[in-house]
Amino acid sequence: MESEIPNMEKLDDNYKVPNLEKGIAVLEYLSHQPLGETLQDIKVALDISQTTAYRILNTLVRLGYLLYNEDSKRYKLSRKLLTLGFRSLNEHNLLEIVLPRLRELRDEVKETVCFGVLGSQKGIFIEQAQGHHTFRFVLSPGKPFDLHCSAPGKAIMAYLPNTIRDRYLSYMEFTRYNARTITTREAYLEELEKVRKQGYAMDNEEELNGVVCIGAPIFDYTGYPCGSIWISGPKDRLTKEVGKMTVKLLKETTGTISMELGYGKHTKKAT
Repeated sequence: MESEIPNMEKLDDNYKVPNLEKGIAVLEYLSHQPLGETLQDIKVALDISQTTAYRILNTLVRLGYLLYNEDSKRYKLSRKLLTLGFRSLNEHNLLEIVLPRLRELRDEVKETVCFGVLGSQKGIFIEQAQGHHTFRFVLSPGKPFDLHCSAPGKAIMAYLPNTIRDRYLSYMEFTRYNARTITTREAYLEELEKVRKQGYAMDNEEELNGVVCIGAPIFDYTGYPCGSIWISGPKDRLTKEVGKMTVKLLKETTGTISMELGYGKHTKKAT
């Protein structure tokens, strides 16, 4: 009987990267183990040393591809791989869905409406629908944005699985831009809890004086926050009264996009 799990330490080829192959073997093996497996089970199944298995597993946990349960001592796949696969197959479709909604929302609020996703350490601005006012904000695609002081950064971070969120937190320097900038992990986590409760995030002049942003997350069909839409404008136009209506329209838009991506009220958000 042929095994689907190769003896990874007996393969030899000048063009192979052994540890990379072992890491992929771990991911493939755990994809068949919905309840996860212990370090001992994994090293035996893949016929690799305990030291190698431990290093690979902890690297994959640190990078957010695996989750580790302290009580059961089991490792299992996170939803990050699923999200990567979803993006590779549907990134173009995602933009096709988002762009018309950006323009519709822009026409309602008259302000610049933007779309962005998470990058390797910060957020990445993808596209925008420029506001109708003479004075408006213009960004360049690919521009990174900080996660600790931006509305889209907070909106996405608030709904990330804890392991992945903690990895992004480890990269954050909490740069202070002014007296309103959040500069500690503790205060930021409190802010994320507030975002989760209200369903949207604010940048209340935390990076640029006089600029207010309101952002909300977009969820894919797994419940993973795959991006955010946000509205930017001067505080004189985005007053508290205007902000209430803006939040309503924004949440309606992100809710519609999420549903079009397969997210529904019965979908369990990634944790």
